[in-house]
Amino acid sequence: MESSRDIARLIEIMAALRTPVTGCPWDLEQTFASIAPYTIEEAYEVTEAIARGDMPDLKDELGDLLLQVVFHARMAEEEGAFAFPDVVEAITAKLVRRHPHVFGSARDLSPEAVKGLWAEIKAQEKAARAAARAAAGQPPQKAEAGALAGVPLPLPALTRALKLQEKASRVGFDWNDARQVLAKIREETEEVAEALDKGGTDAIRDEIGDLLFAVVNLARHAGVDPERALRGTNDKFTRRFGHVEEVLAEAGRRPDEASLDEMEALWQAAKHKERAPTE
Repeated sequence: MESSRDIARLIEIMAALRTPVTGCPWDLEQTFASIAPYTIEEAYEVTEAIARGDMPDLKDELGDLLLQVVFHARMAEEEGAFAFPDVVEAITAKLVRRHPHVFGSARDLSPEAVKGLWAEIKAQEKAARAAARAAAGQPPQKAEAGALAGVPLPLPALTRALKLQEKASRVGFDWNDARQVLAKIREETEEVAEALDKGGTDAIRDEIGDLLFAVVNLARHAGVDPERALRGTNDKFTRRFGHVEEVLAEAGRRPDEASLDEMEALWQAAKHKERAPTE
């Protein structure tokens, strides 16, 4: 098969890969569960390409992410559940339904009014889905209750913590000032120190979890995305450690052949170099 700009060709290729006997053995043995981790990975690779500002790579990564959608849709079609056109129809209908201020008569709404309307429409959709399940004789989905309902469990821990805090804040369970959160972080740090002194993996893990949760809260109050902040620090760590390895390699040595003091000095040099003003 030749490449094409038509989505139909991609769907045909996926069908060929999943065709018994003549298809690809690896693709044929996949299930929704086995493919799910790849779907998450591809979404992160899209995010990484965006962070780098790499448009050619973003094009490729979006294609990889699109493939995941086509893959899941093909497996669903094989089970007689739905097909790719049904996925397109569902999201098209949802976008039109949730934007009456664009496609309907609800015009000239403020951003806050749009958010309120969006929440109202989502509630109507949820009720309609429940009615449809009942009409089809399917058991009702486990109902979520409370102010924290609707935050997906599979989210990365930092992102889920942020969303839980945002929901709690909407009902008034929140600090008034970022400095109050900073005080909480100091308190949590002391509790981590106490847990380390006493020992016990479970207690240490719990206290470190509390500390991380408080740091996410500080990021939220400061208007910072904690996931993005940590990705930036990961990049910075990788870059500076690379400098340490590079300088040692020039002397014919590896990091495991250098002392911690030597590596710390090289680390500080890399840090100073990054912060030095450019001429």
